[in-house]
Amino acid sequence: MKKLISIVTPCYNEEGNIELFCNKIKEIFSLIKKYDYELIVIDNCSTDKTAVILKELAKKDKKLKVILNSRNFGHIRSPHHALLQAKGDAVIPLAADFQDTPELIPEFLKQWETGYKTVIAVKNKSEESALFFTVRKFYYRLVNRLSDIELIENATGFGLYDKKVIEILREIHDPYPYIRGLVCEIGLDIKKVYYSQPTRKRGFTKNNFYTLYDMAMLGITSHSKVPLRLATFFGFISSFVSFVIGLVYLILKLLFWQRFSLGTAPLLIGLFFSFSINLFFLGLLGEYMLLIQTQVLKRPLVIEKERINFEEKEENKRKTKK
Repeated sequence: MKKLISIVTPCYNEEGNIELFCNKIKEIFSLIKKYDYELIVIDNCSTDKTAVILKELAKKDKKLKVILNSRNFGHIRSPHHALLQAKGDAVIPLAADFQDTPELIPEFLKQWETGYKTVIAVKNKSEESALFFTVRKFYYRLVNRLSDIELIENATGFGLYDKKVIEILREIHDPYPYIRGLVCEIGLDIKKVYYSQPTRKRGFTKNNFYTLYDMAMLGITSHSKVPLRLATFFGFISSFVSFVIGLVYLILKLLFWQRFSLGTAPLLIGLFFSFSINLFFLGLLGEYMLLIQTQVLKRPLVIEKERINFEEKEENKRKTKK
C-alpha cells in the first residue's frame, strides 16, 4: 500500500496562483508514483475569486480537499488548523505563492525515508530585498539567543513533518502556536535542506507590519523568559545608578552650595528616559499577558463554513446524527 503524503496549503486572495499551484502539485506527484497524496487547501475567507476557483478545481480532482473559513482567522490559526486535519504518513506545509518551492518535495521525501521525523527548509538566499532579508536574519538570531531551546535560523516552517510530529502537535492543543519553535521543542531528529527563496509568482504579499510584528513577538514570548528577567535586572541596575547619581548631586550641592546649579535638563532627560524604559517593559509584559489570555480562552482555531472532498468526516457526521 502506498504511503499517503499530505500537502497543506493556507491561502488568502490567491486567485492568480492557486490553480497553477494545484496543477504543480499534481505534476510533481505524477512523477513520484510510489506515493499517494492529498492536497488540503484552507481558504481564509478570501475577498477575490480564490474560493470559487477552489470549488471548481475540487469538482474535477477528489485529491484536492478544501476548507472554507467563515471569516479571516489570521495567518497563524488558519494554517495550523489545516495542518491538524492532515491524515498522511507525512505532512508538508506549503505556501500557495510559490515562495515555498514545490520542487523540494522529492528531496524532503528522500530525507524522510532515511529516518528523519522532521525535514526543515532553510533559506540561505532570497530574492526579496537585501534589507528585508538582513532584518529577518537579525530577528532569527535574536530569537535564537533569547530562546530556552535552539531554534533553526532562517526557517519559516516550510518542510516535512512525520505523522508522529503531527500527533504531538494535536496533543499540545496550542491555540496560537509558533510552529517552528514547537518543532524544535519536540526534539525529534531534524534534517535541514537549504534553498534559495524565490519571489512571489503573482500578486502581492499579504504580510504587513502587524503580521510580521505578531510573529516576531510570538516567537520571543513563546520560547523565552529572558526579556522578563532583563526587565527585573534592568530595574535593579537603574535603581542603583539613580541612587549613585542622586548621592553625587547631593554631595556636590553641599560642597559647592552657591556655585553648583542642579538645572532642569538632567531632570527632564532622566524622567523621559525612565518613562520610555517603563513603557517598553510594560508593553513587553502585556505581550506575555496576551499569550496567556489566548491560551486560557481556548477558542477554536477556526470556524469552518464549508468542507469539500472530506468524505470520511462527512459520513461520520451523518452517522452521528442518525
